[in-house]
Amino acid sequence: MAVPARTCGASRPGPARIALPCPGRGPRPGPGARRPPSGSQRPLLLLLPPLLLLPLLATPGASAYSFPQQHTMQHWARRLEQEIDGVMRIFGGVQQLREIYKDNRNLFEVQENEPQKLVEKVAGDIESLLDRKVQALKRLADAAENFQKAHRWQDNIKEEDILYYDAKADAELDDPESEDVERGSKASTLRLDFVEDSNFKNKVNYSYTAVQIPTDIYKGSTVILNELNWTEALENVFMENRRQDPTLLWQVFGSATGVTRYYPATPWRAPKKIDLYDVRRRPWYIQGASSPKDMVIIVDVSGSVSGLTLKLMKTSVCEMLDTLSDDDYVNVASFNEKAQPVSCFTHLVQANVRNKKVFKEAVQGMVAKGTTGYKAGFEYAFDQLQNSNITRANCNKMIMMFTDGGEDRVQDVFEKYNWPNRTVRVFTFSVGQHNYDVTPLQWMACANKGYYFEIPSIGAIRINTQEYLDVLGRPMVLAGKEAKQVQWTNVYEDALGLGLVVTGTLPVFNLTQDGPGEKKNQLILGVMGIDVALNDIKRLTPNYTLGANGYVFAIDLNGYVLLHPNLKPQTTNFREPVTLDFLDAELEDENKEEIRRSMIDGNKGHKQIRTLVKSLDERYVDEVMRNYTWVPIRSTNYSLGLVLPPYSTFYLQANLSDQILQVKLPISKLKDFEFLLPSSFESEGHVFIAPREYCKDLNASDNNTDFLKNFIELMEKVTPDSKQCNNFLLHNLILDTGITQQLVERVWRDQDLNTYSLLAVFAATDGGITRVFPNKAAEDWTENPEPFNASFYRRSLDNHGYVFKPPHQDALLRPLELENDTVGILVSTAVELSLGGRTLRPAVVGVKLDLEAWAEKFKVLASNRTHQDQPQKCGPSSHCEMDCEVNNEDLLCVLIDDGGFLVLSNQNHQWDQVGRFFSEVDANLMLALYNNSFYTRKESYDYQAACAPQPPGNLGAAPRGVFVPTIADFLNLAWWTSAAAWSLFQQLLYGLIYHSWFQADPAEAEGNPEARESSCVMKQTQYYFGSVNASYNAIIDCGNCSRLFHAQRLTNTNLLFVVAEKPLCSQCEAGRLLQKETHSDGPEQCELVQRPRYRRGPHICFDYNATEDTSDCGRGASFPPSLGVLVSLQLLLLLGLPPRPQPQVHAHASRRV
Repeated sequence: MAVPARTCGASRPGPARIALPCPGRGPRPGPGARRPPSGSQRPLLLLLPPLLLLPLLATPGASAYSFPQQHTMQHWARRLEQEIDGVMRIFGGVQQLREIYKDNRNLFEVQENEPQKLVEKVAGDIESLLDRKVQALKRLADAAENFQKAHRWQDNIKEEDILYYDAKADAELDDPESEDVERGSKASTLRLDFVEDSNFKNKVNYSYTAVQIPTDIYKGSTVILNELNWTEALENVFMENRRQDPTLLWQVFGSATGVTRYYPATPWRAPKKIDLYDVRRRPWYIQGASSPKDMVIIVDVSGSVSGLTLKLMKTSVCEMLDTLSDDDYVNVASFNEKAQPVSCFTHLVQANVRNKKVFKEAVQGMVAKGTTGYKAGFEYAFDQLQNSNITRANCNKMIMMFTDGGEDRVQDVFEKYNWPNRTVRVFTFSVGQHNYDVTPLQWMACANKGYYFEIPSIGAIRINTQEYLDVLGRPMVLAGKEAKQVQWTNVYEDALGLGLVVTGTLPVFNLTQDGPGEKKNQLILGVMGIDVALNDIKRLTPNYTLGANGYVFAIDLNGYVLLHPNLKPQTTNFREPVTLDFLDAELEDENKEEIRRSMIDGNKGHKQIRTLVKSLDERYVDEVMRNYTWVPIRSTNYSLGLVLPPYSTFYLQANLSDQILQVKLPISKLKDFEFLLPSSFESEGHVFIAPREYCKDLNASDNNTDFLKNFIELMEKVTPDSKQCNNFLLHNLILDTGITQQLVERVWRDQDLNTYSLLAVFAATDGGITRVFPNKAAEDWTENPEPFNASFYRRSLDNHGYVFKPPHQDALLRPLELENDTVGILVSTAVELSLGGRTLRPAVVGVKLDLEAWAEKFKVLASNRTHQDQPQKCGPSSHCEMDCEVNNEDLLCVLIDDGGFLVLSNQNHQWDQVGRFFSEVDANLMLALYNNSFYTRKESYDYQAACAPQPPGNLGAAPRGVFVPTIADFLNLAWWTSAAAWSLFQQLLYGLIYHSWFQADPAEAEGNPEARESSCVMKQTQYYFGSVNASYNAIIDCGNCSRLFHAQRLTNTNLLFVVAEKPLCSQCEAGRLLQKETHSDGPEQCELVQRPRYRRGPHICFDYNATEDTSDCGRGASFPPSLGVLVSLQLLLLLGLPPRPQPQVHAHASRRV
């Protein structure tokens, strides 16, 4: 019979139902009717108990179909469950594979992972590795101090007297616009030959060191030439260190003068724009040169500070923030008559990347007005430093004041807050060109153990915002051997291309005396550093014995991860450390907070927890059991943890000794090896092998066919007990090759896959084998050949039953092209073995369903058919329930997986949307499922994402923030001889030479020249099954357009079976659930700092020494320019010839030793 057409406003078939008027016509619901909440964009969901709902649905109507009753849909669900289970039992071969393992019990042993022993062994191995670097560091630091002490200062030293390899020389010679080329002389620079070294990922020369000098430092100055002279002797110590420990990577001495000498020599990786690298701003140097800091920056924004001076102050504050590390705490305030924070931070906060970003953005909004009130600024700063109710560094305390000048010395403030102990150092910065008396500023610094600096122009900012570290280093130098303690840094990106590293640092002190009987020098000479690549540390950790979901991780005192499988920054800025918190690397919960705190405190521990984990493709969330075990790594600030699922307590280890004894040469003659050969694929199925490091001489390849070819060729040469191969990996691979081949022989080969609409069957193992049958199915196999990196493999281990995985589809991409390609749906399940009371899961098996064929089968299984070939007919006077086959124009039937992605549908037009988040298919229905607790949402942030660079703002052709004089200024001769003109010319000059100062692309100027993306924060949203396991019906009440739906979990699968009326008319304006990753600013920083995560600072602090000489506190002097100098500068600008830079003249003349 013909199904009555459903029209908007018509009476629904079935029970006595109220007619649903179309929007805009017919009667509206009365006052007692249910309505969506006022202003709400969500439909109101009315949950009707099944006993009340069934009579409503079951009342017969005249020659019409009614919505299926609950028991009918439960019957369909059981049929679906039985069909899936039947196919998996026949083709999956789980039981048969268990029998195969038991039949081959003599070929393997069951080994146990003992978490406590494992983690202690790995921690000991890491400690030994780092200890070797520590010994090398100490030899270098001692030698450097002795070399410098024996060095005789030369006033008349010349560039021609020093022979060294300038790491930037080759790049500068290739650049005709380089200022060094224009200077002409290159007599002091060596030309070296280099050889490629895979350990350094670079070309190196082991016979020489290389020298890098910042661009804004004149290489020919007396200070620099003397520095080059005495550090040359370090070359032999570097070489001797390498002789004793060939695994050493970069050995670096970063001098307080800015010179970097490193070994082995390699050309500098010059960026596209100006090279602004300065070792004194590297994370490892800052950490090694001083103890942690509590810093308050106060900025004068009175009316006299305007134009160029305010611009200089803003830039200076940003540069000052870059000298702080995650061990430091900071706040920034502006002041005139009153003081107020520039940002939402009302107290000291950790100087991490995100907090510093907030400060930098807030500083740009400072506006000059009012009168200068030093008292307000300093009182605010002291109050900040005295606040003991917050987390802070509790070591060096300091106030940094930026001003254009003033008369008030605010002695009463210092008497009240800081004298007589002077626990807070005061650093003052006179910014801009002016005629104010700077004596009060000098007095403030000198009276409070600080230093006075002048920043007359933009070129003086970088040097003068980092020189304060020399003052903070005084107590360390005076503490002597007590302060000679190696510190290990956070993870950061190596500037020479080594990748992610940690660095051991050791300060180098000046041991000279100014004269007989005089006090010893209190200057820090620099910091010695030795890099350790994270990959070298990872090699000490077990990986394949822990299973696909077991792993080792390590954190530091800040809670940042040193090792973690989720530490995968997409792009790095080598100016900043890679600071991924353990609670951001995993999904945060209370148990993990406790584990993190215990590790930071240096405790041992073990805890089994139920927690959430993201899938490898970040589309799903699973609730799992995990065992956490942790111990401290002695002699470091790190703590090591081990995570094991309960099913990874045991693992298989192949024992092929009997076969090996029967084979002389080579491995390729071993039994079962023949099933790795491509010649066997047609009969035995295609084999993918995990791209592991089976042997040292095995050539890696991203193409698995090529990798297998390389592997087979190598196996023709090596013996089974070869020392160059990893026998555990190699033998397990051979074992699993034979195990999976027997599965083909016993199960797959004699089955007709087409009968059950299967595209392929497959098995993947811990040993690294993925076998796909038949061979032709491998052409469409897109899963990772490394099972441990395949999402289906890892999720199958963590979930009981059958795990469906539809093809991944992005909403922005075109739909699946079903006509031109056969689309498959993976269904997989773990194989669990029980051997002698020990349970483990060494393999995953599964099938690949033909989407179109199973979509048709799905309709039949969710129908009222009593015979396979005949759909149920409904007579003219009878009442029938709708089903998913006959009534697909009125009834929507879908299978959705546990992540909310569409797997199957009875709607043909939705087949090309399989794999999409269901909200993109039917937003109204997905929202109803979520609101009825079928799904739970988990939101988190990815702090390691990479985003396309933001388009530049409307900057025009002029540099940003540059003071522009008026026409009246140009016509006034007095203006041309004023300080303002002088400062403007200096800024323009630096702008021509160091044009990156004015460009909106500072990251590219200093970062990787190939980098076209920048790091950013992405918000991730995953959905997973909620608490509802029962089957029940509900109504989506949209007022004028309601919909009935039924939802039920399918037993032993990750599927939700949903049957719903198709929308009668236009849907409600319901909010759409989003699953796609979106760009975000991250959680609100102003709220996060109110509940900071637990951390501990370094165990040592050197902020005071009774013998410190504070008389060297800055005596800077500005000088008025002459008209002749200005004219000369103008001519140079017009000619495009930058002047020869002069040595920086400042109060640190004591570097002359």
